[in-house]
Amino acid sequence: MLAVRAAEGDEEAFAVLVRRHAAALVRLAVRLLGSRAEAEDAVQDAFLSAWRRLPEFRGDAAFGTWIYRIVTNRCLNVLRSRRPTAPLEAAGEVAAPEYSAAPDRITESRDAIRELRAALDLLSAEQRACWVLRELDGRSYEFIAEMVGISQQAARARVFRARRSLTHALGAWR
Repeated sequence: MLAVRAAEGDEEAFAVLVRRHAAALVRLAVRLLGSRAEAEDAVQDAFLSAWRRLPEFRGDAAFGTWIYRIVTNRCLNVLRSRRPTAPLEAAGEVAAPEYSAAPDRITESRDAIRELRAALDLLSAEQRACWVLRELDGRSYEFIAEMVGISQQAARARVFRARRSLTHALGAWR
């Protein structure tokens, strides 16, 4: 098991873990933070923290789950520290399907992205994390609860509140 070898100081095993998980973690962090630079910083900090804490890793969960939670917590801390507003520069990944190249369609898509960014900025850090994990990453409520450190019922409630807020804020686009 790579995590065990890495915990014993095997840097190559840890490098394999980083290569295996980095892309998905950066995607998650970009979706949560809205900034590629902040996302990469958060993921790098998470991997450094994981390297230092690997001897504590008990293997109760998979390494991927463990590092996912570290990244999620890092992102939540960043979001909490910068409230009330946070730009979502990478919302292009969440944009509506591509339309024709007609200028009016391009303008409409850009407006929709801008509105989505503004609506996501209105969510609390926890609601945003739960919504991103559920709607963009397709994660289960059980997984979300574990990542955010809340009950499954609380995860469901946060996703519901986020959906309601986004529906209200984006009502003109329905």
